[in-house]
Amino acid sequence: MSRISIPTVEQSVEASKPLLAAVKQQLGVVPNLMKLVGHSPAALEGYLSLNAALNKGKLDAALRERIALTVAEYNGCDYCLSAHTYLGLHVAKLSEAEIAAARDHHSSDTRTAAALRFAYRVATERGRVSDADLAALRQAGFDEAEVVEIVLVVALNVLTNYVNNVAQTDIDFPKVSAK
Repeated sequence: MSRISIPTVEQSVEASKPLLAAVKQQLGVVPNLMKLVGHSPAALEGYLSLNAALNKGKLDAALRERIALTVAEYNGCDYCLSAHTYLGLHVAKLSEAEIAAARDHHSSDTRTAAALRFAYRVATERGRVSDADLAALRQAGFDEAEVVEIVLVVALNVLTNYVNNVAQTDIDFPKVSAK
């Protein structure tokens, strides 16, 4: 059971209700994470705004989902592993093999593999990556904007991993556990 209450949408604070309605319109459901974060309308708005902005960036949904899986596995976040496995399969149309590889910061595609190795290094080194890490990402064809976006996707996922790990959020996706 979640250590922080998960209100229904109807029980949510008034300022969060329009934000949660937008989530439902986009996803068809309101995941427990969103309802939980909705305790703070400012936090929910911040999360949704950064996520929406990154959706308009240069990184495609498939790479963002793979990065989310890499970071969730590193941080041991079962909620995020469950959510991003589901989204990876059903939204980004990743294969089960690619999802499994992303959890280990790998990919059969060399460019994607470079991005996942870099994302993993950003997470494990708390942003203090080496010149060689950055050079490898650039060698794989990533430009400055994409480098920044990878770092921000990592940070956004660290945020949700930490919220879910603190709250022990009830998982409302098919359950996937960290290794």
